[in-house]
Amino acid sequence: MPSQIDLMWPMLRALEGLGGSASIREVDDRVATDMDLSEAVLDVVHGDGPQSEFTYRCAWARTRLRRIGAVDNSSRGVWAITEAGRGIGSADETLELVRRHRKEYRSGLRDARAQAAEPEDQTDQATTEDSWQAELLEVLRKIEPSAFERLCQRLLREHGFTRVEVTGRSGDGGIDGTGVLRLNLLSFHVNYQCKRYANTVGPGSIRDFRGALAGRADKGLFITTGRFTREAEREAVREGAMAIDLIDGEQLCVLLKDKGLGVVTETVERVIPNRAFFDGL
Repeated sequence: MPSQIDLMWPMLRALEGLGGSASIREVDDRVATDMDLSEAVLDVVHGDGPQSEFTYRCAWARTRLRRIGAVDNSSRGVWAITEAGRGIGSADETLELVRRHRKEYRSGLRDARAQAAEPEDQTDQATTEDSWQAELLEVLRKIEPSAFERLCQRLLREHGFTRVEVTGRSGDGGIDGTGVLRLNLLSFHVNYQCKRYANTVGPGSIRDFRGALAGRADKGLFITTGRFTREAEREAVREGAMAIDLIDGEQLCVLLKDKGLGVVTETVERVIPNRAFFDGL
């Protein structure tokens, strides 16, 4: 498993190769491909949280790159390489810039505004949200299966689905519910499966679900509290077969948070003295 430091240079190259900007998932996938990492490495889970160890370390690598001004990110989660990042020529140079930044920070050479905007223990969204997501997933995995099915039913309704029904009948090929999603003038009949898994979902589960959908729905949706392996994700969009949309534990947490279903978001006021102001008096 590559370290956070080892991932920084490949991440810069990946962003450059993707045209200068990419989503978190796109850049992580590109880094994994460029480094020829095995499925066994990519599927290692970080602690009990929703992330893999690889994505966790990639998140920290992005944070370190942002601190030295090599990358930047938008509120929509899109990361971009900066002009300074394009000027970095090697992994050794990247490491030297990180070391220099750390030394300057600790010696107090950064101004108060930078310290307030980016404290030493700052992480990007992928790492700071790991704690609450892990706690939420622990709760979800302990509720009754029928309660989890009703939660998924409510979630789909909140996102515009109509005629959402929980089936959950034995011998139904893994189909836990049905619904209709209308997009402009078109309606799609969707069958969904919702499973409270703690670990990963493999390609076999995707194939079994697709087999149950044959002739019964326009789309399939697989919801889980676990994670999908890379092979499962490829199987879900395999050419020539019905595409299956996937929602893993991390995405499920975000969807519940966005709709306020079982999640309360609090805003905490943070007051920081502006030392530059007093120095200028």
